[in-house]
Amino acid sequence: MTATLASLRKSRRVSQLELSLRAGVSQRHLSCIETGRARAGRETLIALLDALGATLEERNQALLAAGYAPAHGERSLDAPEMAPVRRALDELLQASGPTTPAMVLDGEYNLLMANEGLMRLIGLLGLPAEALTAQPLNLLRTTFMPGGLRSLCVDEAWLCGEMWARASREAEHLPRLRALLDELRPNLTPWAAVETGNLPVLAFRLRAQDGRILSFFSAITSFGTPLDITLASLKVEHLFPTDETTRLALAEAGGG
Repeated sequence: MTATLASLRKSRRVSQLELSLRAGVSQRHLSCIETGRARAGRETLIALLDALGATLEERNQALLAAGYAPAHGERSLDAPEMAPVRRALDELLQASGPTTPAMVLDGEYNLLMANEGLMRLIGLLGLPAEALTAQPLNLLRTTFMPGGLRSLCVDEAWLCGEMWARASREAEHLPRLRALLDELRPNLTPWAAVETGNLPVLAFRLRAQDGRILSFFSAITSFGTPLDITLASLKVEHLFPTDETTRLALAEAGGG
C-alpha cells in the first residue's frame, strides 16, 4: 500500500488532533489535506511526516503521492559513492576479530557482508560454506523454514520468539519485510513461555556438530542519521561469545 499521510497516521494510531498538535498545523487544515480539499506545502508535509516518525521510504512515497519529488535516494551498497560506507562496515565486521561472528543485514534480513568469524561458526554448526554464498541468503527464511537453523538452537522457543517479535516490529513500516513474514508465518509453531536467563541482552545457545554448546549474545549497530533508504535499513549484528568454550571453539576453527 502506498504510504499517504492519512494511512501513515492511522497505522501509528495517531488522531488528527494529536498530529496537528505535534506538527503545529490546525486540525481543520490537516483534515483538508488528508481528504484532498487542500494541498500541503512541501515543508508542511515534511513537518507532518517528521511528527509521525515516518521512515525514509514512507517519506518518499508520501511526497510522491502529494506530487513532490522524493527527498531520499536508494543507492545500491555496491555504488561507487557508497565506498566509504562499505569500508566502515568492513571495519565494524573485523573490529572484534575472528572469534566474534558478525554480519551486515538489510531491512529484509538478507545477508550482505560477513566476517571470518561467521564463516567459522557456520563450519562449527556443520553447515556447508556455500550457505553463506547462496544469493541472497535470508536470515529469517534460513531460520524459520522447515529444517532451518532453528533446529540447531538449544533455546529455540526463546530465540525464535525474540527474532520474530523484533522482525514484526520492524515490518510495521517495511512493506517488503511484512510480505516476507506473511510468507513464513505458515511454518511457525507456537512457542511456550521460556526462562530468559539472567543476561540483559538477547542471549542464545547453538549446538555445534561435535556436540559442544556455543553460547552468544547479540548486539546490533545501525547508522544513526541515515539520509539514504538503503543505509536506513542496514544493521551490523555481532554475536559475542559468552563463555570460554565458545571462544576456544571459534579460535580452533581457524586453526589457531
